[in-house]
Amino acid sequence: MAFQLPDLPYAFDALEPHVDARTMEIHHGKHHAAYTNNLNAAIAGTALEGQSIEQILANISQHSPAIRNNGGGFYNHNLFWEVMSPDGGGEPSPQMNIAKAIARDFGSFEEFKKQFSAAATTRFGSGWAWLCTDADDKLFITSTPNQDNPLMDIADKKGTPILGLDVWEHAYYLNYQNRRPDYISAFFNVINWQEVTKRYNAANEGAMK
Repeated sequence: MAFQLPDLPYAFDALEPHVDARTMEIHHGKHHAAYTNNLNAAIAGTALEGQSIEQILANISQHSPAIRNNGGGFYNHNLFWEVMSPDGGGEPSPQMNIAKAIARDFGSFEEFKKQFSAAATTRFGSGWAWLCTDADDKLFITSTPNQDNPLMDIADKKGTPILGLDVWEHAYYLNYQNRRPDYISAFFNVINWQEVTKRYNAANEGAMK
């Protein structure tokens, strides 16, 4: 079964002024659509057609650059849209498992924000910054080039992404031009902490009660 481009969970202009409507329209309708179509073309007629995107990424070293680039682009953007919300921003509620985990593993929300922002700022060229959880239920921050992600078996540090920030120029250039730090700062105004918590809980099977 071919992979499908998901609908955005909000209107193109819902994240303004932090993410502008025109960028959202192009980013979803052109870039994400292209990754989806190119992934389907790359796996057509192969055994990968019956696999989930997570299964494909877990063995990405065995596959072509086209599958690596487009499979990553498909998965990464699926997550990206979901971890943003017009009702998001601020800090997660102290009662949320993700808030407890951030305090445990980074010491404070401000320290987490500092480290995540640094990962996004210092990623040279195109790529992503990630908040992930590992097999021991410990949070970590990392970044990956291009459309790679920590699910891939070629990743420097492997884990389950629960929050991701796209720092390709197509994600912010219309509104922020070369001011990537301003875009990163704005991202914290739209983070959907309920979705991040949901992903954290799913990855760790509710380990924190």
